[in-house]
Amino acid sequence: MSRESSSNSSSMIKAWEATVRRTQAAKKRANSIFGTSIIAHVDAENEEEEENDSGMSVVGDMYHADKVLPNGDYYTGQWSDNFPHGQGKYLWTDGCMYVGEWFRGKTMGRGRFSWPSGATYEGEFKSGYMDGTGTYTGPNGDTYKGQWIMNLKHGHGVKNYFTGDLYEGEWRRGLQEGQGRYQWKEGNHYAGEWKNGEICGKGMFIWTNGNRYDGYWEEGVPKGSGTFKWPDGSFYVGNWSRDPREQNGTYYPSGSSPDANLDWDPQQVYTVDLCDCRISPSEKVSILPSQKKLAVWRSSKASESGGGGERPRRMSVDGRVGAAVERPFDRMRLWETGGDERVGFGAGGLLCGRRESSCEEYSYAGLNGEDANGNRNDIPKAGLGQQMRVPQKTKRQGETICKGHKNYDLMLNLQLGIRHAVGRPAPTASLDLKPSAFDPKEKLWTRFPPEGTKYTPPHQSCEFKWKDYCPLVFRTLRKLFKVDPADYMISICGNDALRELSSPGKSGSFFYLTNDDRYMIKTMKKAEVKVLIRMLSAYYNHVRAFENTLVTKFYGLHCVKLMGQPIQKKVRFIIMGNLFCTEYTIHRRFDLKGSVLGRTTDKPETEIDGTTILKDLDLNFIFRLQKSWFQDFCRQIDRDCEFLEQERIMDYSLLVGLHFRNTSAAGHLIPSGARTPGGDDNDGSLQLSRADMDQLLLDPSRWASIKLGMNMPARAERTLRKNDLELQLIGEPTGEYYEVILFFGVIDILQDYDISKKLEHAYKSIQYDPTSISAVDPKQYSRRFREFILKIFAEDT
Repeated sequence: MSRESSSNSSSMIKAWEATVRRTQAAKKRANSIFGTSIIAHVDAENEEEEENDSGMSVVGDMYHADKVLPNGDYYTGQWSDNFPHGQGKYLWTDGCMYVGEWFRGKTMGRGRFSWPSGATYEGEFKSGYMDGTGTYTGPNGDTYKGQWIMNLKHGHGVKNYFTGDLYEGEWRRGLQEGQGRYQWKEGNHYAGEWKNGEICGKGMFIWTNGNRYDGYWEEGVPKGSGTFKWPDGSFYVGNWSRDPREQNGTYYPSGSSPDANLDWDPQQVYTVDLCDCRISPSEKVSILPSQKKLAVWRSSKASESGGGGERPRRMSVDGRVGAAVERPFDRMRLWETGGDERVGFGAGGLLCGRRESSCEEYSYAGLNGEDANGNRNDIPKAGLGQQMRVPQKTKRQGETICKGHKNYDLMLNLQLGIRHAVGRPAPTASLDLKPSAFDPKEKLWTRFPPEGTKYTPPHQSCEFKWKDYCPLVFRTLRKLFKVDPADYMISICGNDALRELSSPGKSGSFFYLTNDDRYMIKTMKKAEVKVLIRMLSAYYNHVRAFENTLVTKFYGLHCVKLMGQPIQKKVRFIIMGNLFCTEYTIHRRFDLKGSVLGRTTDKPETEIDGTTILKDLDLNFIFRLQKSWFQDFCRQIDRDCEFLEQERIMDYSLLVGLHFRNTSAAGHLIPSGARTPGGDDNDGSLQLSRADMDQLLLDPSRWASIKLGMNMPARAERTLRKNDLELQLIGEPTGEYYEVILFFGVIDILQDYDISKKLEHAYKSIQYDPTSISAVDPKQYSRRFREFILKIFAEDT
């Protein structure tokens, strides 16, 4: 080697060492991992020199590269189209390192990621995430070996804690859920059901002294029916609760020692036996592999095509600016990004952003919205005809019911009745209700004269009678749905008036919204009330068994009977949850059944706004959900449809609301990967960045804000129907994607397949294809509905 070459090599080594000296971890590891013999520095001012003199050896379209990147990161391995591609090692200046397979700049396939703390993950990666089967070893010595989805333990896995504890079983989104076995280092162990990282459901706990509890659990302690057994054969069976007032049971002695445990107190299980048996918490990962930015430069060819000779712009492979500062995570505004950065997430991480004071503009090469002359386009044309727009803003939905409104007195009656029903003292209800609570005769009438009574306040409305149907059941449902009684009363009976929606539904029912949009009140026909009362027991058991059920949540069933009139009018109504109670603007609403006859909106395009309910033949999207959410969705749709089929219910719908996260100032929808030409979203919509998504994954407790059917991030793929197939139910996918937040649920679940529906089916079948009409047998309806829904919802691959 010549003296000049030696000098150059020496200067390059010094440049590398000076860079990694920024952090102590990188300084300790750099030379031992990579050595220094073939490192070449990339000159930010002259990329031509980097390409010619960087030490790359050409192997077809693949290169071997040893690169010191502009921010001090180091990469060695296979390189293609200006991305790590193939086998390679990447060392970040903070000491994190990845060794393994790459696909166009993404960690993809098998690999090993290590942290400066000493933690390691070895296994499968997908699009930058730990995803598949792998083993994580924490800095404290914890190890987990099993399945992963998007950086979270999900599926079957075994975790050995540094404390000596061991868990083997099912995981969901980072926490123990499903069937699992936990053994403490002292030898005590539990085997049974888990939920959200806690012992919950049915299971058995065995102590080292031979005692055992077999029964139900809630929040990590016995709750409900269960049996405590001693090694001598004696046992105690009854209802368990941490509250001694709810504890009751019977002690059964054994024949060999009848007096052995007579002085034993069941509360000892809570205060002594379980006090040291705590579940070891999951460790917090400082930074996730998907959060690590890659400092990559656009190739000179891309630069030449984009404007000829301009300085190459630095970009981040996962779409985030290297110098950007993330805002603290805020539970109340979960989807908001920091600063002016506006990004999306999805397959391939195709993102868009704008210049900030401390960072350069970034984009993917070839997807930067520039034409051949380097001029920026407003929005890339989709090539699918007319560009899609969000509907114009509308005033708040509904008409406020003020004094003088025809239904003002009815609203006062309703509010007085709710205040009385919810505020009435009642014993604490167990979730295990007796069959008598569901009896159709279980009704409670209350008289409300204007002058008031011992139990009711005076009021300015006419005299009326108030009826509560199955009050204990609905009180328990509100408890099950975690509705606070005080908040419930304030929402419906506070100083703010209700809002009446502009027109009744197809059934003739009127709808009212609370001022905070949390609850919807619907007037009902007598036949609908009968159906609900008939199926109430099955409904209660269903929503209790499946927390993520998509069927409508019912909070109360009541009747107002107006007195002192020639015809004493009865108004029956149900109180339900409002599916679209959200900070987001709902841009599109779809009511989907899976039939085609009459399933289109009569309004012209110019009159469609965010409150218009569109139908099956108006739908022009397929909704793609992340894998674990899609699996949950499929399971729950099956369960809900089976329940409705068993109850002989038909004509229900899936109500879907879309919020498009990326729109231009002019109101155009911006597909994934397109550049936003102007500032922030005009309607002040909340946004979710890839960084926010990663932060969400760091703390599994934050998953609580995303539930099945609520606040669900997804990608909507646009579809187009062929002109010659006017009744084509689902259009052809186009490959054009939009980042959306989804809200959905199964509504209108009180239509029995009665004689009127059977006659409707017979009549329409004469004129139309029987499979195209809505009124069909519940079994056929369920099958058709499921098949349709599972075509318009798909896994995002």
